[in-house]
Amino acid sequence: MTQTAMPGPGGSDRVRGWLTAARRFCFGSLAGCLMVAGAALKAATLGLWAAGLGGATGVQGLSTLGGVALVIGAGILLVRAARRTRTQLLWRVRRKLIISYLFIGVVPAILIVTFFALSGLLLFANLSSFLIRASLTDLAGEARSVARIAAIEIESREGETAIREALERRAEATRAGFPGMSLAVVPVPPSRCPQPGVGRGAQEPTRVTAGAWQHGPAPGFLPAWVPCAGFAGVIAQETAAGNGTGGGAEIVVRAAVFAERHPGFAVVVDVPVAGAVKTRIETATGIVIGPASAVALTQLPVQGRAGPAANDAPVAGGAAERAWRFQWVALLDHVDWPTGHIEPLTVSIGLSVQAIYQRLSASQASLGGIRSYGDLLLVILLIISGLFLIIEVGALVMGLALARSITGAVHELFAGTERVRQGDFGHRIPVLANDQLGELANSFNQMTGSIEDLLRQAAEKKRLEEEMRLAREIQMSLLPRGPLLVPGLTISALCVPAREVGGDYYDVLALPDGRYGVLIADVSGKGMSAALYMAELKGLILSLSQIHLSPRDLLISANRLISMHLDSRSFITMTYAVIDPAAGVMTYARAGHTPMLYLPAGNGSGSRASILAPDGLVLGLRIDDGERFASLLAEVTLRVLPGDLLVLFTDGISEAMNEHADCFGETQLAELVEEHGHLPIGELRERILREITAFVGGAPQHDDMTMILLKVDAPAGAETAA
Repeated sequence: MTQTAMPGPGGSDRVRGWLTAARRFCFGSLAGCLMVAGAALKAATLGLWAAGLGGATGVQGLSTLGGVALVIGAGILLVRAARRTRTQLLWRVRRKLIISYLFIGVVPAILIVTFFALSGLLLFANLSSFLIRASLTDLAGEARSVARIAAIEIESREGETAIREALERRAEATRAGFPGMSLAVVPVPPSRCPQPGVGRGAQEPTRVTAGAWQHGPAPGFLPAWVPCAGFAGVIAQETAAGNGTGGGAEIVVRAAVFAERHPGFAVVVDVPVAGAVKTRIETATGIVIGPASAVALTQLPVQGRAGPAANDAPVAGGAAERAWRFQWVALLDHVDWPTGHIEPLTVSIGLSVQAIYQRLSASQASLGGIRSYGDLLLVILLIISGLFLIIEVGALVMGLALARSITGAVHELFAGTERVRQGDFGHRIPVLANDQLGELANSFNQMTGSIEDLLRQAAEKKRLEEEMRLAREIQMSLLPRGPLLVPGLTISALCVPAREVGGDYYDVLALPDGRYGVLIADVSGKGMSAALYMAELKGLILSLSQIHLSPRDLLISANRLISMHLDSRSFITMTYAVIDPAAGVMTYARAGHTPMLYLPAGNGSGSRASILAPDGLVLGLRIDDGERFASLLAEVTLRVLPGDLLVLFTDGISEAMNEHADCFGETQLAELVEEHGHLPIGELRERILREITAFVGGAPQHDDMTMILLKVDAPAGAETAA
């Protein structure tokens, strides 16, 4: 039983992704819509052709429209692909620098070298063609000379046998220099090229040949186009490789000379350019002549010399000279012997720049150890070329090294910024060079180090803020919570620390015999130290309030105890009052604290507030054993009636400053209490707080603000709380 393998979740998701991408491309892009529309039109056209409706009007137009849509869609797709490829290729700075360096430095150098190399090659190729043509021209001149000498010798002889002997003797004499030379005597009409005053011989010669004539048959007549001055030039003799098609050809130098003293015949001399003749030309010019073609350019390989021939001789020059030859094609002119038309002849040649240069420079005089002045220039040129090559290679290596160093630093910066973006502020970039990029890397490392320090500081600050928040909550828990419910009294209080925690403290304590203790204190300074001293003061007062019923005795005991633990630079101001609501009596003492405001009850708002400030020294000063503190501390008893208002506050209220450093002042506070003392105690507190806030404006709070408002109730009044 076989089981069909089902695609896993990853495979199905991949297939769905491909389908979604294909659908988005086909119907969500211009190129995709055009290609889909073009394919649909092409399919519809094929369907119409299959149904036999291909000849209907508009079918060809639909096919053309579909093809145009496909081409435009494919073009848009190719342009987008090219842009994306270019973006991906040039996204890295290293690739940009390397490509720009290649286009600025390497490519121009290669083009310059290629230009001069091609220019030199073209120069030597044209020079080679000129040398081949000049060599063939010289060879034609020599053939003309041989033909003229043979014509002179024949003119003094009668009979075919004598003429043949003269031709063979002349062929034998030239065989050493021209092994394949062939001669022929061709009769011409007596009227052609007559010489004034010269008669015709007794017997007109017939066609006579001498030599091998291996390159082709001897001419049987002299064409009419040959002038009376004769002919010397190049003809192309078809070889067996041509097979009658005019392809392969053998180069032959032919000269024709008319007899001058006995007109009626002409001497034709053929010199095949093969064997020793090619060797002679190669020795003189350094160029190897290869196969020729009378129809098309041939690119047959030239291996050190021309194509094979029966009389070919070994190639001149050493093996090193032959190894450096390369193929070229020279275009020569040859004459079609029957018609006299000049036609092109392509010749494959083996070109050796070294051999040609050696032949050209051999004619110059030597300069010491150097053969010629040209050799001296060549040596200088080679030295400059070597220096140019060394400089170019060095520039390429230096450019790549600089690009690598620059892009390496940029890549490290990019990687560093990526790490920083991911939150790794501990990452450091390696400084690889002592340059501007190295300084940039150092700056980046310093920046990340500073950010890391700032983050640590921020974390530490957050931790401290959290601790201060907890400390504030703890400190606020030390203050009375909820409404202050005291029978016969209405009390409202507030405490606003300048920082998270402060040194102000207030409390309402229940004492024996129905009395209540009310205290307000201010520890010098702000912050955590003041809050700690405040907590210590609270515990001390809670204990002493149960022992001492007299405010003066409590403050004396508190000063003695707290001065032993308080820092010498700190002190505490405090006002402590004991109120008996049933008797309507308040006894209080002030240890250097701000005065207390007293507004007696009255009808309307015509009552005047009194500033109560009995003598007293601050707590915690280590002057003596507390004797001076006790001697200066005064205790005052005040008779309070229903409706009387008492305001206890710290210096943060009276010394609240605005932007011009002006203080709110006790006088302004007293006037505010006089004006609005008739309001309920809670509304009066809010009124005072709004006035202080309006006075301060945008200035920061510089000290803790604490205030207690206490109003005596009527005997029959209900106990309320603000």
